[in-house]
Amino acid sequence: MTDSWFFIAEAICDRCGGQCCREAHPPLTRDRIDDIISAGHPFGTIEYRGYACLAGREDGMCVMFDRGRCRIHTVKPETCRAGPFTFDLAGSVLEIWLKQDHICPLAGLLRGEPEAYARLFAVAREELVRLAQSLSPGELDIICRIPEPDTDKVAEIPLGDDFRC
Repeated sequence: MTDSWFFIAEAICDRCGGQCCREAHPPLTRDRIDDIISAGHPFGTIEYRGYACLAGREDGMCVMFDRGRCRIHTVKPETCRAGPFTFDLAGSVLEIWLKQDHICPLAGLLRGEPEAYARLFAVAREELVRLAQSLSPGELDIICRIPEPDTDKVAEIPLGDDFRC
């Protein structure tokens, strides 16, 4: 596999129109909030829904979605970096789910490209473990109640006996 795969993935995301950015409200760790503010984005772009997250515009799109692209790509939230993988928690086990192809065309490409899948899954795993370990049990409980339809479980990662959700 060459890095040309990433150009194909970017083209797929460009054509999609940011469906993952609609009504998303991605959770933010304290470190990510600091990164976003340090990058010059106002604190008003963050809201609280029982957990800190990026705000949404009146049309439902993320406040950071602009002309088909993420304005904070280099400091975007962990769940955005993990996409099209998402997560749930079952006690101290992090479950990783992959969106179905009709929800995210990138997922379809990943299913057909094992090396690309492995590379993005490694990123998703790292980001989602960091997120789960950084948020409070109350925040995680609220986040895990958000429905994630049309996904397929692809992994279970024990977070250790010290982790409790």
